[in-house]
Amino acid sequence: MATMSRTWTIFTALAVLAVQICNGRKSCAIWSSAGSVVQRGSSFKVYCTFNNCKCQRSMYSDHPPKLQRHIELNSTTIYFRVANITKNRTYSCQCKCSPALDPCGLDFSAGYLPERPKNISCIYNVKDHERGVVFCTWNRGRDTFLRNNSDLWVKTVSKNRTDGPLLYKGSTKGTGLSSASFNVSSSVQLISVWVKVHNPLGSAVSITVNYTLSDIAMPSTPVLGQPGCSSRECIIKVEQSVRTQHLEIQYRAEASTWTSSPDSVVQTSLVQDRSISSLEPYTVYHFRARSKFSTGLWSQWSANMSSWTQEEAPAKELDVWYAAAASDFMRVYWKEPNISTARGRIIEYKVGVDSQKSGLVFLANVSADDRNYSFQFCADCEVKVWACNSKGPSPPARITTHHTKVKVQQLQPPQDVQVNTTDNHSVTISWRKHDTAPLRAVHVVEWYPEGHKLEELRWVRLGRNENRAVLTGIKPFECYEGAVHVFYNESSVSRTRFTGVATLTSAPAAGPSVQETVEGNHVRVTWTEIPRGQRGGCVTTYTIYLEIDSKQQQHFSIAASERMHIIKDLSPAGYSLWMTASTAEGEGRAGQKVNFFIQQETQLYPLVLCTVVTPIVLLLICLSHSSAVKQRFWVYFQCLMPDVVPDPANSKWAKECTQEGKMNLHLQLSNSSVTEEEDEPILVNVEELPKQSSDVCTPADVSSRLLPQTSLSPETEPATVLYPLTNYIKSFSHDSDSSDHTQTSLDTNTTVDYISSHGLGNMEEEEEEEEEEFAEMLGFFPSHNIFIEPMEFGGKLTLSAVKIDCSDFFLSEQ
Repeated sequence: MATMSRTWTIFTALAVLAVQICNGRKSCAIWSSAGSVVQRGSSFKVYCTFNNCKCQRSMYSDHPPKLQRHIELNSTTIYFRVANITKNRTYSCQCKCSPALDPCGLDFSAGYLPERPKNISCIYNVKDHERGVVFCTWNRGRDTFLRNNSDLWVKTVSKNRTDGPLLYKGSTKGTGLSSASFNVSSSVQLISVWVKVHNPLGSAVSITVNYTLSDIAMPSTPVLGQPGCSSRECIIKVEQSVRTQHLEIQYRAEASTWTSSPDSVVQTSLVQDRSISSLEPYTVYHFRARSKFSTGLWSQWSANMSSWTQEEAPAKELDVWYAAAASDFMRVYWKEPNISTARGRIIEYKVGVDSQKSGLVFLANVSADDRNYSFQFCADCEVKVWACNSKGPSPPARITTHHTKVKVQQLQPPQDVQVNTTDNHSVTISWRKHDTAPLRAVHVVEWYPEGHKLEELRWVRLGRNENRAVLTGIKPFECYEGAVHVFYNESSVSRTRFTGVATLTSAPAAGPSVQETVEGNHVRVTWTEIPRGQRGGCVTTYTIYLEIDSKQQQHFSIAASERMHIIKDLSPAGYSLWMTASTAEGEGRAGQKVNFFIQQETQLYPLVLCTVVTPIVLLLICLSHSSAVKQRFWVYFQCLMPDVVPDPANSKWAKECTQEGKMNLHLQLSNSSVTEEEDEPILVNVEELPKQSSDVCTPADVSSRLLPQTSLSPETEPATVLYPLTNYIKSFSHDSDSSDHTQTSLDTNTTVDYISSHGLGNMEEEEEEEEEEFAEMLGFFPSHNIFIEPMEFGGKLTLSAVKIDCSDFFLSEQ
């Protein structure tokens, strides 16, 4: 049962396969009148014959199929005429029925007949003394767009016989170039070669070329060993498979042309050492070699071998320059020497300073990565700089710290210095030289970004006959300055400066940073430079804009070299201030705005007066504490009094005092609040108390101390009351702008004495009492005058009793 099931499955599969094969059979046959390979530019016909096709028939070309307009030849055949074919094409035919049948098609290749091969060239590579290989190449002409087959035919001629022709299949190398090779023995002397090329359209044969093998013999390529070099010479080992008569060795430094060694000699062995001399120290050299028989061709160049020559001490001094940053500071610069000058790897630099008076000042070692060195300025000193490698130092480069003018022949500074910019970010500096310049005079042109001489100084040294320098590496939108120096025997003769050099310029991208300082009705404006990256080139002017209360506006143009400006005579108001910078391209953006205020100017005279008077008043107060000073002042005051002094006992006041007991006093106070226009006197009311035993008012015995608001200490009261106790009331009238009121002193009980009757024996006690009274009187300073206190003497004060000796005024206190 299982066997029958398996058999039925196989039968079903075969039936399905048969149906598919029947459905997939081709509906037609296709051919052409010229075959499937045709010549380009030719014309032919393509035919299609259909088998039992009752439906529509059609013809197509290329991919995707493109319908062509065919011609009916008969009931079963159609054709299409192809004219001037220029490329490979495909044609197909199809019968459109159901079920669909497979179409038929044919690929056509279009090409050319091969051309006759030409330019046959053969080389005989000698491997050893027994055999060699002949290698031939030829040009098979234009591309035929078809597959070509090349055959090399060779006939050899030995001493006594001729062999050939022998066939060697060629190979294609690139478009139109083919080659083939074959072995020959050393006995072969002549060869004859020709080439035949063919493709489906036809064939072509070259002419026959004859060669004498000795004329095309080429030795094998030499093999070089690793060179062994000193500072000036390299020894190279050369190996060859056969002995040759010529050996050429070439060498070159990096990025230079090849140079042939002049000492080429005949080879005497297969391995030999060759010397290459006249080389430069510390330089990498590349070497190659080739050889040749007495006749024939040169061999191929060997592979390059490279090696460094050894170092030597630098033979040339450095190119040095300097810059003085301040009177006590100097910086020397040098350029890195090239390989030919350094003659080795620079491991360090040395900077030394020698004084004409004291000899060596210092000697410093500087890293090989540095290109400058700073040191303390040394007058009349010579600076030396060396470059050092493993073999030693270079000759010293010298610079003097001062530059004196040549006395024998005075040189003028460079004239007519011209600055021209170019499109490639370089600047040309030219000047007119003088005919009187010494033969050994040199020019040095230095340049640097404005304000950055120490950081980015560059220079170029020129000869006497040169009057033009090209400055490279100029950054766009950067402002440069520099100078042209003339030197003779390391002494600076003169220089001419140039400024404002820029290759590209734009308006500044920012404004200066402003700081203002108000000084009365003036304002001091200071600012800092715009950052280098935002200047846009050389700044020509600064502009200060001043706005008054957001209404009126003024502007001030300032030179680019200034960093401060004072705006004077400003009226009291609020101000706004900002700045801009300008280049040759125009005005840049405004900087940050600042605001300030000018106040009303104050009167300085009262302030100065108080400042002067206050110390004087304080000094007088301090002097009033000394009784000796008061006594001497009173003596001096007595000297100034007139000779006739009236007796106080005969005064009207004294008589009224004794008769009525009530008096009116006109008191002139020194209070500043009382004006001279005040006519009303100050009245002092004195009330008489009951009579006592000693109520006699004698002017000679009364001491008048009219001290308002001050009461004496009980200890200082006299034993006998000369005047009755009174209520003393004083009224001050103040006439001022700020107040209009009356001050009234407190009622105080005081004892008023006119002239004290104490004797001279109590002078010391009274001086102490007076000091205590002075301290109490400071409580009401304006009403107290320390200079009208009378001197105290014993007895009654009469004119006969007063005798003044002014000679004692200036005596010092004992």
